[in-house]
Amino acid sequence: MSAVLQEAAEGFSARFRKLAPRLPGPAEARLRAASSFRARGFPDTRDEAFRFTNLRPLADLSFAEPDGADEAALALLARVPASEWPCLVFANGRFRAERSRLPDDYHVAAFADEPVLDSIEAEESAPLTALNTMLAEDGGVISVPAGADAGTLVLVSLGAGEDGRAVDFHPRHRVILAAGARLALIEIVLGEGVYLHNPVMEASLGAGARLMHVKLQNESARAFHLSSLHVALDARAAYEGFSLICGARLARSEIHADIKGTGASLAMNVAQLLDGERHADTTAFVRHLAPGCSSRQAVKNVITGRAQGVFQGKIAVARVAQKTDGYQMNQALLLSDEAQVNSKPELEIFADDVKCSHGATVGALDPEQLFYLRSRGVPGDEARAILVRAFLAEMLETVPHEWGRSVLENAVDTWWKDRPL
Repeated sequence: MSAVLQEAAEGFSARFRKLAPRLPGPAEARLRAASSFRARGFPDTRDEAFRFTNLRPLADLSFAEPDGADEAALALLARVPASEWPCLVFANGRFRAERSRLPDDYHVAAFADEPVLDSIEAEESAPLTALNTMLAEDGGVISVPAGADAGTLVLVSLGAGEDGRAVDFHPRHRVILAAGARLALIEIVLGEGVYLHNPVMEASLGAGARLMHVKLQNESARAFHLSSLHVALDARAAYEGFSLICGARLARSEIHADIKGTGASLAMNVAQLLDGERHADTTAFVRHLAPGCSSRQAVKNVITGRAQGVFQGKIAVARVAQKTDGYQMNQALLLSDEAQVNSKPELEIFADDVKCSHGATVGALDPEQLFYLRSRGVPGDEARAILVRAFLAEMLETVPHEWGRSVLENAVDTWWKDRPL
């Protein structure tokens, strides 16, 4: 760890020591995480998992705890599409019950009222999760009983800097689906100003449970978004995820998945839209720990300006996990000479009867397709937008939830409206 990052890490550790007496939940878990974070700190580019993502810009700012007013963050609710679904609203990491609509037929609570912090193991391998475990004050706890179809739940996270101050918040969300339960979770993340948003979501899927998780990350262009998703799947459980990442100055999305039960399946589709000097990193660690399971990871990048995209995906297959079917694909569309993408797929296989593969492609817009559209009177920027939209269409079509898909499509259309493509 560099000296600058070490100093930044010490600042967060000092904050923890100050806040520890009033933080909810068991002190033991927080102390373990604090010890791990002090030893590890913020990783630098010498750490293989952060080889392509430099957290140094974090050290240039001094972050403070939000003051609790949250007016600027709550004003962003006007940008959230209206729906009739139950909705949980968080402003600068705090649950706002007065702005939320709770469901009647399954359990939802604030993390501050039901804090659980010891369900994620190996904090030392996930420093951003350890930071969250140290400082988490609130979040959502969602529990669906066995066999229940909970329909759709919208989770809205709003962030905003305060009076020129850079603030940080570390919400902790838990989703627990008992055997045979079903839930469609639509997550919308918006923001303004300078802040650090470091959420952790734990999803535990019982036998035969199914979770559809659609996420739009459209935070402030000056914000830092460092998120971690930890998913555990029992037998025949299914996790189906789609993320659209088009915000934040620096974004890193970690996915840690343990496929523990026979016949379970996991699918993760990610689209990263980057411009200016933004940086977005999707890093996935998928562990196959049972036989007869499948995983799919597909990441598409549209990058312009001097932006940088990263995909790191590791599939680890245990010896017992025979008949595993694992697949990774990363595709990038570079729209400027200075745009960059880094791809690092990995396979670690100890079983001998598996089907695992990965691939990557990098290219620019097809000049013949552009010429075809221009020759039929389509203006240049509109022609480029049509081709970019076609590149992303396959990904968006994988979202079966009509309202969730419309949220993503509107974000895509808005993203390139004022950008030279």
